[in-house]
Amino acid sequence: MMTTAVTGRDTVRQTRTEVLRRAERRLGELLADERARWSGVDERGAVPVDTVTSLVDAGGKRLRPAFCVSGYLAAGGDPDGPLVADAASGIELIHTGALLHDDVLDASELRRGAVTAHVKHAAVHQRRGWRGEARRYGEGVALISGVLATLYADRLTRGLPPAARDVWGEMVTEVQIGQYLDVAVAAEGVIEPELSRWIAICKSGRYSITRPLLLGAALAERPDLTPAFEEYGEALGLAFQLRDDVIGTFGDSTVAGKPVGDLEQHKMTLLLAEAAERDPEVRRLVNRPEWDTEALHGLLGESRTRIEARIDALVERARAALESAAIDAVWRDELNEMALEVAYRNR
Repeated sequence: MMTTAVTGRDTVRQTRTEVLRRAERRLGELLADERARWSGVDERGAVPVDTVTSLVDAGGKRLRPAFCVSGYLAAGGDPDGPLVADAASGIELIHTGALLHDDVLDASELRRGAVTAHVKHAAVHQRRGWRGEARRYGEGVALISGVLATLYADRLTRGLPPAARDVWGEMVTEVQIGQYLDVAVAAEGVIEPELSRWIAICKSGRYSITRPLLLGAALAERPDLTPAFEEYGEALGLAFQLRDDVIGTFGDSTVAGKPVGDLEQHKMTLLLAEAAERDPEVRRLVNRPEWDTEALHGLLGESRTRIEARIDALVERARAALESAAIDAVWRDELNEMALEVAYRNR
């Protein structure tokens, strides 16, 4: 029995890997074609394409494409279907665009172990003695490149059927509204755990897990899986963001491959908002114009313990959501395993 289970898991993983490889090839071909096209006009025209390509090629977890393909295959989709690879590569481009913009908004200097795009291009401007302000130039390149990544994603997914297109539209809208609310809450110093929870789900959880799963199910024409995938995705998506909060507050940047200074950036994460609601001293510190990050770190230990327990409960909720889902047992096991990998990662 165990041998059969292992063989089944190996088979579904191999199938998913093959589809994801198709998505990677599709993505690489698109970016290579675009570079050739625009460098033919002027070599400068390739700069935003190269900026997108550099971040794509830097790796990353490819979490969102993996959930899209898993949702599709778990729903009984044809592994050779032409649209699922396009959808998976499109989601990775949406993520790439969001990262380019997020790094500008957060003034981050590191992404996937390399210098962020806006910092890199600001340095080029300064080194070459060009006109204008180097910082504005670097941020301009990153913002334009982020928009370009989103446009390429739209190009890849223009052939999606209506049901899948609806999921896609919800996903890209939630990312933008969630990103703005994240910025606004940090700027205004808002301490509202429920709003912080919604931002965590909208900005990160849904587009990382729920929407990719639902997109895959829509491509496989399985709307009956929507309730189970939504429940699984909402629970795991929140666990995913809470893990991000833990990493961003207590993590190691050399492991994470990006800065982990949520407190230094005055980010009102869910972890911090809930701590401020419970602890008057935390609230007092975050209400000050300048945060004493060392003091806040010292006060957040109990909150970290609470968050870890909450992540455990969310993982169990996500796994329970799949118990009655009309999918093969081997895919139920695989999605359960993916839940553990997402919730207990260190980067």
